[in-house]
Amino acid sequence: MTTKKFTTAATISQGPLRIKGGYGDFRDDLHANGYAVIKGAIPHERAIQYQRRAFKWVTSFGTRLDMKDPSTWKAENLPVQSKLNTFDNYCVIHEKFMWDARMEPGIVNAFAKVWETDELLVSFDSLNITFPNREDKPPRAPWPHIDQSPFKRGMHCIQGIINLSPAGPEDGSLMCLPRSNTFNDEFFDTQTDAQDWEVKDWRRFSEKEMDWWASKGLTPIKVTAHPGDLILWDSRTVHWGGEPTKNSDVIRTVIYASYSPAKLATKEAIEEKQRVFSAYGATTHWAHDNIFLRPQVAKLPDGTIDPRNRNEPQEKPEITEKLQKLAGLIPY
Repeated sequence: MTTKKFTTAATISQGPLRIKGGYGDFRDDLHANGYAVIKGAIPHERAIQYQRRAFKWVTSFGTRLDMKDPSTWKAENLPVQSKLNTFDNYCVIHEKFMWDARMEPGIVNAFAKVWETDELLVSFDSLNITFPNREDKPPRAPWPHIDQSPFKRGMHCIQGIINLSPAGPEDGSLMCLPRSNTFNDEFFDTQTDAQDWEVKDWRRFSEKEMDWWASKGLTPIKVTAHPGDLILWDSRTVHWGGEPTKNSDVIRTVIYASYSPAKLATKEAIEEKQRVFSAYGATTHWAHDNIFLRPQVAKLPDGTIDPRNRNEPQEKPEITEKLQKLAGLIPY
C-alpha cells in the first residue's frame, strides 16, 4: 500500500531536534533503539522512599487495603484505577511526592541532556501501581501503540518512567519494539492511507499490522530496571505496558513524566497548562503540546461519582520557582 494524495488542514511537521548518535552516553541507545535506561537517576534509598509515599497515598482512602496482604488487592479496596493500572484522579498528579520526584535533579538533567536545554516543561502525568496476581483482574493483553501522530515526523516527544520498584523479567515494566522508531515513517507511508491519518498523538496497531513490524526483524522486549532508574523512550517507538507474570511478587510503582523545551509550547498551550494546574488536573504524556484537562472526577464502575473523590491533593507541593517554571506557570 502506498499513501494517496490528500487535502487536509494538517501538514507534516518535522521534529525540533535530531539525535544523531555518537554521544557516548544513553542518547546513543535512544537514537539507535528508541529507548534508554539511565541508571541511578534517583539514589536508590530515595526512590524507595518515594514508593513508600505512593503506598501511603493509595492506602489513605479508608479501605482494607494492606500492601503486604495480597488478599486485599482488589478493586473494592482501591481508589478508582484505569485499565492500565494508572491513577489519574483524586488530584494525585499534584501530590507533593509526585512533584518531588519530577523535580529530582537526575531526572530533569537527563531530559535537559536530550533536548540540549534546561528550560523545560513537564507533563502532568499518572501514577502507576500494579499489583501482581490480582484475583479480580486478569493480566491485560498487549496494546501496542505510539504516542505521536503520523503528521509529526522526527523526534517531537520523549516519554519517561521514573522507576520506584524492581522491574525484572517477571515483573511489570515497559514493553517496546527496539528500533521501531526508525521504521515509523516507512510504516505510515507504505502501510496506511494518508487520508485516514489522525492528528491526535496516539495510534494503536492491530495484530496484522504488528506482523509488518516483525517482518523488519523487530522483537518486543521487556525493559528491566531498578528503583531509581529512569526509562526514556521516543514516542515513535512501539510500546505498551508489560504485565507481571504469575511468578512476580513485586508491586510495580512508577511515575510517568515527560519533559520538553518550553520554547516549543504555544501561548495557547501554556494557558491551558496553567488552567489544568489550577484545577490539580492531569494531561497527557506530552509536556508542551496536546494539552487538555483529562476527566477529573473519579467515577465508580456503575458511573456514579466516587464519594472518596478529592478536589485537591492531600499534601500539596511547595510552589517553588523551579516548579512554576516546569509547570508553565511562569516563563524562563
